Amino acid sequence: MNEQAIAFLNGQFLPLSEARISPLDRGFLFADGVYEVIPVYAGTMFRLEPHLQRLNNSLAAIRLSLQQDWSTLLTTLIERNGGGNLYLYLQITRGAPAVREHAFPTEAVTPTVFAMARPLKPQPEQVLSEGMSLALVDDLRWQLCHIKSVALLANVLARQEAVERGCNDALLVRDGHLTETSAGNVFLIKDGVIYTPPKDQHILHGITREVILELAAASQISVREQAIPVDFLEQADEVWLSSTTRELVPVTHVNNNSIGNGKPGPLWRRLWTLYQGAKARECGLPTSEP
Repeated sequence: MNEQAIAFLNGQFLPLSEARISPLDRGFLFADGVYEVIPVYAGTMFRLEPHLQRLNNSLAAIRLSLQQDWSTLLTTLIERNGGGNLYLYLQITRGAPAVREHAFPTEAVTPTVFAMARPLKPQPEQVLSEGMSLALVDDLRWQLCHIKSVALLANVLARQEAVERGCNDALLVRDGHLTETSAGNVFLIKDGVIYTPPKDQHILHGITREVILELAAASQISVREQAIPVDFLEQADEVWLSSTTRELVPVTHVNNNSIGNGKPGPLWRRLWTLYQGAKARECGLPTSEP
């Protein structure tokens, strides 16, 4: 990546440090916008089309219409930042009308389009060898978590509570059932079967989650997408979480209680290796072992 980060803002590529957005922007005033995060390996975007489809779904859900050649924009952004391993952050808001009003603007307002590229660092070796710790936290978010909204305050508070309890992240619980973490999907493994909450309005429909399920199916590993009561954690042999930037990481402790034998499990190692293989095939990377 270049020393000076280059961003995109409303049709212009410019140094990230020079990007300026109006204080009247509805993303700033109301969190009226959506975003997407796309991984880049060796200068190549991984699973771009599913990410763009999710972005379009989010835009449609908030009734924001926008025509844009995202692939060309993002490819240029990668080139301007020197390629390599990156994550692309893309945010679209309803723009900056002259008057602050909760209802949609009645006048024509141009949406704000912002994108930046930041270094994508691999997970620390300690995380892969020892696993992460999660804290159970009440899921107090709204009912439309499948929209990748920029309104993330509830996620921030959940993550902060987990950190203050000495954990890496929050595992959210709604009505006695697991949903996801503050920024990723969750999997529980019992007797060689992968369990994960269903794709409904209470979780983000993760792209990495879909890749993991695809790889599991191709390897004849049983998967059950179903509601998971919180006490199922006591029976789980393994727990994982997935996200664009974390990929697939093992969870070895929840609320300071060990999962299985308290170490990353063999099925996680198998799926992690399969995921690295998918990256290698699609992005031209060497394979690696945890």
